[in-house]
This record gives sequence, C-alpha cells and structure tokens, in this order.
Amino acid sequence: METYRISDLTFSYPGKKKPAVYGLNLSVDQGEFLTVCGPSGCGKSTLLRQLKPVLSPHGVRRGEIRFEGRPLTDLTERSQAEEIGFVLQSPENQIVTDKVWHELAFGLESLGCDTPKIRLRVAEMAAFFGIEKWFYQNVAELSGGQKQLLNLASIMAMQPKVLLLDEPTSQLDPIAAAEFLATLGRINRELGVTIILTEHRLEDALPLSHRVAVLEEGRLVSWGTPKEVGAQLSRRESGMFLAMPAPIRIYGALPDQQECPVTVGEGRQWFSRAAEARGLIFPEKDPVEENAGIREELWAVELKEVWFKYEKNGPDILKGLSLQVPAGEIFALMGGNGAGKTTALSVVSGLKRPYRGQVRLAGRDPQEISDKEKFGGLLGVLPQNPQALFVKKTVQEDLAEILDGRKFGREEKASRIKAVAELCRLEELLDRHPYDLSGGEQQRAALAKVLLLEPKVLLLDEPTKGMDAEFKACFAEILLDLKNLGSSILLVSHDIEFCAEYADRCALFFGGAIVTQGRPRRFFSGNSFYTTAANRMCRHLLPEAVTVEDAVRALGGEGKKCRNDSSPARLMKNTAVSDTAVSGMSFSLTESRNAVNSEEHRKAEGQSLPLWRRALAAVCLAALVFTLARGLTALGGFAGLKAFISGGDLAVQAAGEPAAAWKYALFLLIAMTEACLAWFFLHQREAEGPLPEYMLPPKDRRFTSRTLAAVLMILFAIPLTIFVGYYYLADRKYYFISLLIILETMLPFAMIFESRRPQARELVIIAVLCAIGVAGRAAFYFLPQFKPVAAVAILAGVCFGPESGFLVGAVTMFVSNMFVQQGPYTPWQMFSLGIIGFLAGILFRKGLLQKKKTSLCIYGGLSVFFLYGFLMDSANVLIYQSRPTKEMFFFSYLQGLPFNLIFAAATVFFLWVAAKPMIEKLERVKIKYGLMEAAR
Repeated sequence: METYRISDLTFSYPGKKKPAVYGLNLSVDQGEFLTVCGPSGCGKSTLLRQLKPVLSPHGVRRGEIRFEGRPLTDLTERSQAEEIGFVLQSPENQIVTDKVWHELAFGLESLGCDTPKIRLRVAEMAAFFGIEKWFYQNVAELSGGQKQLLNLASIMAMQPKVLLLDEPTSQLDPIAAAEFLATLGRINRELGVTIILTEHRLEDALPLSHRVAVLEEGRLVSWGTPKEVGAQLSRRESGMFLAMPAPIRIYGALPDQQECPVTVGEGRQWFSRAAEARGLIFPEKDPVEENAGIREELWAVELKEVWFKYEKNGPDILKGLSLQVPAGEIFALMGGNGAGKTTALSVVSGLKRPYRGQVRLAGRDPQEISDKEKFGGLLGVLPQNPQALFVKKTVQEDLAEILDGRKFGREEKASRIKAVAELCRLEELLDRHPYDLSGGEQQRAALAKVLLLEPKVLLLDEPTKGMDAEFKACFAEILLDLKNLGSSILLVSHDIEFCAEYADRCALFFGGAIVTQGRPRRFFSGNSFYTTAANRMCRHLLPEAVTVEDAVRALGGEGKKCRNDSSPARLMKNTAVSDTAVSGMSFSLTESRNAVNSEEHRKAEGQSLPLWRRALAAVCLAALVFTLARGLTALGGFAGLKAFISGGDLAVQAAGEPAAAWKYALFLLIAMTEACLAWFFLHQREAEGPLPEYMLPPKDRRFTSRTLAAVLMILFAIPLTIFVGYYYLADRKYYFISLLIILETMLPFAMIFESRRPQARELVIIAVLCAIGVAGRAAFYFLPQFKPVAAVAILAGVCFGPESGFLVGAVTMFVSNMFVQQGPYTPWQMFSLGIIGFLAGILFRKGLLQKKKTSLCIYGGLSVFFLYGFLMDSANVLIYQSRPTKEMFFFSYLQGLPFNLIFAAATVFFLWVAAKPMIEKLERVKIKYGLMEAAR
C-alpha cells in the first residue's frame, strides 16, 4: 500500500515566477525509507512541508497528494499530528518545554491522552531511545545530539505512521549524526514507520535507504535504489555525484563489471578485489612538521593556556587551550557538540575575554584592537547561524551594507557586489529576502558578506553546513585562493570529508582543549570515528589514504570532479568588468585597496540639502526662539509660567485669567507651527520612484458589508454604549462598559473570518501589535502623553484593515490600563484610540491616505491632536460634571492643549521612525503567510 502518491505537484511561492517544485510525480510505499537529496534551493524542504498541510508554506499549489489513498487535505489537524511526524533542522526550534520528560509528554497531552497512556508511552520511548539517564534533566543542559534525539522521541511517542525529517543531522557532530541516523534505521526496520528524509550528508543515510530521489531546480531528475541513482548520476556527470557516499564515488571513477558498493563494508570488499586486479600505487606520506619550527611572528592566531567560563561559579569551557594557526594556512578544528569550539572562536575574535591565558590575533591582543580596524580588513567571522549577519530586506542590500563607510565609489561597490554574487552563486537570489533562502543559500549569502571585508584572518563556524556538494567544491576553491593570497583561515567543522581534503592542519577538540593535531593524512589515518569513509574503506590496504582521490589514484585512476567555473581565478578571466572590480574579486589584502577614495565617493559625501531649504529652516528656528521668548515675556517669564501651570486646575486658572489663557494657547500653536515648518525644510525628501504594490490602496475601494457593519458598530453602537452606561448604569460601571466595548470591537473583526478558517498566525500578528502598543505605553510611562500607541493603531489599520486598526487601538488601551490604572476614562480611551486606527484603514482603502511615512505622520499628528484630544477633553467634562456648559468644554480643551500637543508630537515621531520598517515587515508577513485576506 502506498503511503504517499504525489501527482503533477507544482508549487510556487508568492511573487516568484519560477516554481520551487515543478511537475513532480512520486510514490512512497508503506514502511519505505526514502532519502530526498539535491543542491541547496532545489525544493527539498518545500516538498517535505507539502506532505504535512499544517506546515505547508503559503503559495500556489497545483497537482494532488494522496495519503493512504485519500486526499491529504482531507486529514484533520489532529490526524496530521498523530499520523505524520516532522523533525526540524534545528533542535532548538522544536523544543517547547524545560524538562526532558515534559517534552516527551507534551504531544500526548496536547492530543488529550489520559495519564496512564501518557506514562506508558513516555516510559517506552525513554527506554527505546536510551533517555533514562537524562530523563529528569533540563533541556538546556543537553547536547545538540541529545536535543535532536529528544525531538524524535517526542514525536514517536504519538506513534505516527510517517516520519518527515528535514536535514536533522546538519548541526550534529559525526558521531551524534551517525547515532541519530542509526536510530532512524531501527525505527524503520523494527516499527515499520515510513521515513522520508532530506539530507546533504549521505554517507550514513544512503545505506539505510530503500530508494533515493534527487531533485534539481524543483524537478525529479533521478529516482531508484542508491546503487541505481549513483550509476545514473555518474553517467550524467551531475554535480550531485560529488554528494554520493565514498564507495559509490570511487566505484564511479573506476567502473567495472562488479556491483556498485554503497556501504563501507561493501566498498572494502570491492576495493580488495580491485586492488588484486589493478595493483596499488601507495601515496606519499606527509612530511613530519611541527609548530615549533614556525617563527612566532608568522602565527595568525595564537592561544597560550587559555581558560574561559561563562559564569563566575560555572564550569570551565576552555581548559588550558593552546593553539597556533600559521599564517597562510587552513586550520580545521573538529570535535563533538558542546566541546567548546565555538567558544574558542569567540575568544579569538575578542567577543569573549578569557580569565587566564594569552590570546594573539596577528600578533596583537584582540581586546586592544578597535572594531573599526578589526572588521575593516583584519578579521572576518562567519557565525554558525548565518541569519545573525542579515540586517536588510534583500540579499543585495545586505551585501551593500557591509561596504558602507568604506571609501569605495558607487560603481566600484556595484562591481564588488556583482563579483562576489557570481563567486557565491547568488545572482538569482539578490532580490530575495535573506530569511526566505534555504539553509545552504543563507550560508552562501553570509559567506559573500564576510568575503567583501577582504579579511586577513577568517574565522568560520560550520561553514559547509547546509551546502550542497557542488558548491562545497566551489567554496573550497575560494578558501584555497584566499590562502594563496595570504589569508589565514581557522574553521570549526563537523564535515570530516571536507577537512580531510582541503585543510592544511586538523585538530581534535575535547574537554576544552586540543588533544591531538597534525597534517590530514597523519591525523585521520589512525582514527576510528573521526576519519573519512574512504579511509575506513581502504585502511586495511592503504592506511594513509583519507580522501576519495587518494583511493582512486591508488588504483591507477584519476579523481573525478565536476567542472567548477566559479572559482575566483576563472571569474577574473571570464567576467567582463573593470580592472578595479577584478582586483576586488581576488579579494586582495593590500593596504592600497583600503585607501581607494574615488571622485564619485567624494561627491556623494558632499551631497546635502539645498541652500534655500537650509535658509528657510534657519528662519523658522529663529522665529521659534522669538515666539518662545515673547510667550514667556507675555506670561511673566518662567516664574509667571510656572505659577500659571502649577497654580491648580488650568481650567480654573484660565477662568480667572482668560487673557493669559488665550496667550498661552496662541503661543503654543504658533510655536508648534514654526517647529513643524523647520522640520519640513530640514528633512531630506524621500526618493521618488514607483511604489511597491503593497504601498498602493486596493483596486476595489468599495466598502464590504462587514466594513459597513463595522462603521455602524463603531460610530453608533459604541458611543451609545458609553452614553447609556454613564447616564443609566452610573460611571462606576466602567469595567462592564469596557467589556461591552471590547465585544462590540471584536465583532466586526470576527466577521473577517466568518467564511474561512483563520490561521493562528493571523491572530498572533494582531496580538503582537497590541503587545507592542502596551509595552510602548509602559516603557514611556515616565513621559506623560509621549506614547507610541496611536502610531501602532494607525499602522494596524493601514496594513490589516480598519477593523484590525480599531481592535488594536481599543485592546491596547484596555490592557495597558491594567498596568497604569483602570478608571472611568478607560472606555473613552478605547473608543478614541480605536477610532484613529479605524479611520486610518478607511482612508487608506479609499486612496485618501498613503503608506508613506510623511502622509502617515500628517494624519497621525492631526487625528491625535484634534480627534483624540476632542473626545478625551469632552469626556473630562461629561464624566465629572452633571450639568456641562459651553465654558466648561472650552476650558477643558484649553487645559488639554499641551497634553494633546505632546501626544500628537509623539505619534508623529514614532511614525516617522517606525512606519517604514514596520510596514515592510507587516506586509512581508502578509504575503509570506497568505494574510492578504485580512486587509480586504
């Protein structure tokens, strides 16, 4: 029986012309182990997420997927949770509790299982996976391999029929990865669970697989057993052949009539027979070379007896670490998860300071080197998580950002970005958001950003993580070219095959220090686990052979590599760009490169506001100073102003001194106008150009029935509730009145979802906006009226519709008053702020309000000053006066003038600072997760 039947599956992400998966036909039998592989960005993760609808990304899908004979979309969310398990790439992204046993029970508790069943299944899984020893530990204390094993056990406790795993070993050391995959094989064999695995490291995965599917550019290009796929890729000379296990690659370079080996055991038998038939050519041994023969000034990185711990009373992470990295070499540091390798890189870079020992970076203490000098050409750092380097909304902007502040002209910057994009194969990804890339693509983008620094010393933490085999070869050529240009490279890696082939020296990290190091052949030939598959396959005859090329050459063949046209050397020959760009592509480390100061750059630095704008701004500022001085004089100086303001209720003061009150109001308005004009003239206008589609109002500007209902509810029902509540239920019923307003506020918003099932993320976005408003009000509590709440409500209205704008405004005031103080003002505050967000959505829908920050600032300032101020000042009279008069309203407005002015200025400020980035983020979330309906 088929578990999955995929027919003509095509999937495209929003706004992307090229499908991520195209015309895919595939079947997976019950109890089968299927490995899906392919280059980075080929659609592996996209395909895997299509097999569990609750995790499917938003986009356009065509074709059909059937699960056990029925359409996959017919499965309920509960059925998906029980029958289809999913293990993510990063263990931390899947763990939700703090204790191991809590995590094992979490899924069963969510499904509503009774206590005896939960205890039975948890105990069974703990025994099966060998978790008893750390059953009661905190999750934070586990290693990466233990966390991933815990994720797998937590899913298996729900007894799924299918396991989907998205590169689960990418962050594990070789031993932990092998143990994890062996556990998968046992689950498949002993429990009959169907397993679909996406993986780049195929040495241990393919021997467990019944069939293999190879994807390239979203299409299925090879399909069959591991032996069949290996032969197909070898004949096609595909780049994916480099990812095949060592026995297949060696066999592919020296084909014969024997059956293709897949496992190390099969490969050893084949190699013995091939050696008898062909004879052996023994490789030359590496010369014995110790660090003692290297002069100290030639060490790029040096650590002497370094000790480090994160907490004063915590355990030592580095324990007497001594390390020397010679200049112009690639030094590979290997070891298990949690051994302290990443900490060692942090100490070298100066991010962490050891409490004992000596650290030298290019002969100097990294703590004494300024960041500008350190990251201006001396040091480049590629962290384990490439997302830590991304700060812009496109890859191209991110690459340009790293060059900001460096003395390059615009054309030279563009040439450098173009060169590094070609070098790292990012040409088709420059307009993509960095977070939308696959893991391997993110690694390439982060690498390109680091290479633009032209570092003399390069620190790389798991640089090949997520990289496909073909680009890994390209990456190796980049490192070799950098080494030839004088760079020193210290890399931390779990990729044994890569280190064996390209590193000059390798070291094993254990217990916070290095236990052994040496040249690759000497280092790997004596190891049992920290060695290559080729060495395990050939060591009985060739102990010194550690790479596939070593084994192939020993049998008289030539190493089979795919052509790589992206090395820096080839790019310098083939790319038709300026000489400046070519030298940039080679990443020269000369000082003259850093001293370039083009004429175009000097012109760009000299750009400023026109003289007439600066002159008018100066006039406005002078007028503002004059107005403030005249205002103080008219009110009797600072003493008179203080007496007027602090003498009691402003309304009472104004009633006794109407002339002073009028002067006070007049001078405030004039000063505000002059300040706004000065700001306008000093402000550099936004660059003109075509607006993105999300910045434009919807083409259909007619009000829907739910919007009309919301208008009636907000403009009539809510004011009526406030009126009836205060005059018939007494003003002390404001809790009940507030509850009614919240219900009336949520009713129009709920109508958005009446014809469809909303995703939880849609409600989460609105909740997050409310939380931002509440947190903003609490954060600025010490500044009266200087709050971002109106700005948040306005942004919610223009991005998600008027109903959402009202909901965010009203709920923000209600919840924030729990921290400030609830009172009779609460319903008025809810209505006043909600109506601002509601009108923002209405005006944007009608095309009367734009998503430009200037337009939003004008609306925000006016709406808060006049609308919010009018409603709240009126409430001040209606709440406390049983017989209000016109004079009372007038003096209430006068009293609230400075507070309204401050609130309006704060709204303008927050919109000016936050409108553009927040709109970009909210619109990106809407498009990526299919939330467009919420704004219609």
